Amino acid sequence: MDQILIYSDSLTWGIIPDSRQRLPFDKRWPGVFENTLNQLGNNIRVIENCLNGRRTVWSDPFKEGRDGSQGLAQVIEMHSPLKLVILMLGSNDFQCTHSNNAWLSAQGTAKLIQIIKQAPIEPGMPVPEIMVVAPPPIIEPKGVIASKFNGSEKRCVGLASELEGIAKESSVHYFNAGNVTEASAVDGIHLDENQHKVLGKAIAYEVVDIMG
Repeated sequence: MDQILIYSDSLTWGIIPDSRQRLPFDKRWPGVFENTLNQLGNNIRVIENCLNGRRTVWSDPFKEGRDGSQGLAQVIEMHSPLKLVILMLGSNDFQCTHSNNAWLSAQGTAKLIQIIKQAPIEPGMPVPEIMVVAPPPIIEPKGVIASKFNGSEKRCVGLASELEGIAKESSVHYFNAGNVTEASAVDGIHLDENQHKVLGKAIAYEVVDIMG
């Protein structure tokens, strides 16, 4: 059995837009992803490490532990051996507490890639493959998170392109979620249940070749 770690935020945790509720595993994209890969003849276990509000490398002034670079090396060590690590972060880098642009956010992902490559895994265990997934572009934030993400749809412009460049420079895999789904029209940030299904299947078909 091969293990795949998904390191992400609330888009992957499966928060239901404009609520504090969570989709069940088989309805959020990691579950769809795992089930699709196994239906295609693989033997895969997905490990979710997804925290609401997680940034790439920035802290949340109101909640602890949201800097995605902190403890990442130990997460890799904890779950090794890993076949693949999927990084899907960036949306929270554009919360109103930060003045980040797309280039800065992508540099945060570049740091995470280096942490994964240098993680202190046991001798003889493989360094996992890495896939960077660009989240769907933020559209106008609505509902309960509107104030938190005020102006984020402008600050995030160009993130997918910047992440693609980082992936090429780092020789890792890349997938643009915005090519297969938009953000939810309900809150402008997260994913509706049908969008999770589309994304999970699309990433699974992309990962088949990586799994060999």
